[in-house]
Amino acid sequence: MPLIVNLPILDWLLLTGTHMETEIELKFFVSPHISLQIRDKIAEYKVLQQGQRFLNNTYYDTPDLQLRMNDIGLRVRRYDDVFVQTMKTAGRVVAGLHQRPEYNAELENATTPDLHLVPHEALPEGVDIDTLQAQLKPLFATDFERQQWLIAMADGSQIELALDQGNVTTDEGGEDVISEVELELKSGQTDALFTLARDLAEFGGVRLGNLSKAARGYRLATGYDGDKPFPLKKVPVNTDMSVEQAFVCAIEHALSHWQYHEQVYFESGDATALYEISLSVALVRQAMTLYGGMIPRRASALLRQELQWLEGELDWLPEARAIAQLVEDKGYYLRKLNAKKPLRKALEARDEALPDMADVQELLESPRYCKLLLDLSRWMLTRGWQPFLDEKSQAKLAAPVLKFAVRQLDTSWEELRAVFNRDEPLSRQEYFDQHPKLMRNLLTGVCLANLFDQERCNAFRLPWLDVFQGIDDLQLLEPVRKLKKEFEDEDKSQIKKWLARKEESLIHAMTQSQMAGLELEPYWID
Repeated sequence: MPLIVNLPILDWLLLTGTHMETEIELKFFVSPHISLQIRDKIAEYKVLQQGQRFLNNTYYDTPDLQLRMNDIGLRVRRYDDVFVQTMKTAGRVVAGLHQRPEYNAELENATTPDLHLVPHEALPEGVDIDTLQAQLKPLFATDFERQQWLIAMADGSQIELALDQGNVTTDEGGEDVISEVELELKSGQTDALFTLARDLAEFGGVRLGNLSKAARGYRLATGYDGDKPFPLKKVPVNTDMSVEQAFVCAIEHALSHWQYHEQVYFESGDATALYEISLSVALVRQAMTLYGGMIPRRASALLRQELQWLEGELDWLPEARAIAQLVEDKGYYLRKLNAKKPLRKALEARDEALPDMADVQELLESPRYCKLLLDLSRWMLTRGWQPFLDEKSQAKLAAPVLKFAVRQLDTSWEELRAVFNRDEPLSRQEYFDQHPKLMRNLLTGVCLANLFDQERCNAFRLPWLDVFQGIDDLQLLEPVRKLKKEFEDEDKSQIKKWLARKEESLIHAMTQSQMAGLELEPYWID
């Protein structure tokens, strides 16, 4: 057992009765080897208190996981001879920033938690406490060494830094490693929390984490094999929101999608998850553009610069996705070409020259990437655009979102009509040139479409989504087009004819889709 130092910072745990706190903390997943660097960095700050203790935590739920289904976590923590029950209820997690109400009470022993110590309003609505209490059972444990420092920041704020290293385990033998840093604001300004976080990010090997120890324990206990990628959904805006609330909703929606798929990528290496990250970045940028008439560009200049950098770091994804589709099933897509085998071999060689999973993970654990997410999270939490607003802009942001949405969708639609409403079909290159504009139009719909009738909305968007997919399919041909010059005349001629047939078929289908789309009544017009 490591040396235990009594920490006054944890004195609240020793109080009798139950009380509620709201945590504001940042969580990082860290590479185990950087713990010494973290200690060196802490030495540069004024440390008010420090200590070390080993924490044993047992998590409880019912056999049918009633608490989990209501976003409730229930644990009993033991340290020294003290047993503390903690219930955490649903909160908000945005780019690693956790805000969750929690209820704490001291227990006499760790045999089982006591739900009668929790305020009734914190439990699921309509639940019978005695019935729920009788069904509780231990599911998993998180046991780890916690090293803690209470740090005084230059502005007077106080932040608790905890370095946790240990394991999540189940009785069935499941195990997962814990290597995390948590920063919790104990007093003072939220900005101080992000200042310290940016300093720690300098090392690399850290990334913001949305997956709690409890969530990882539930996965082990239930045999869950990890999350799967899913397509970007519409932003859940509603007509009761102001323009500013709709903007916040859009950015937070994008960040949630981003962080979810980052975790999926680290767990599985699924390239689809990386593509969804790139869409999330595009949605953040489009939201900033969409609301840019009221939020001055200078308010987000540095963020937009860094988002553009990240998009550049991921600009190889379309080629990688195209090659993956061309060579899957042993090159079935290329089956009618005599040169399919050497062509597939050349495509695979090109793929090997593109970034691999190790390169991507290095990017996602880099200081610059981590700081981008931190800065974006801080900007959202502190409403970093507010100091840049004049009274006119503030009034516009406070107005109901519906009229704003209609104006923006009208403008976006007119821009799209100017491109696609023409007699002659667009060429391959013209479709490529208009791909960014079509994406911006579709992302504007993602931001605002939830305000309107969904049946009309989906019917209106469908042909344009078909056109967008058609452009992606055209881009699928580009790696082959680039390689055809490497083949002899006969094979080159066959590849050229094959490309022409594919291109003609795709452009015909896209032309039909855009004609159908141009005839539809916009869903935002009564």
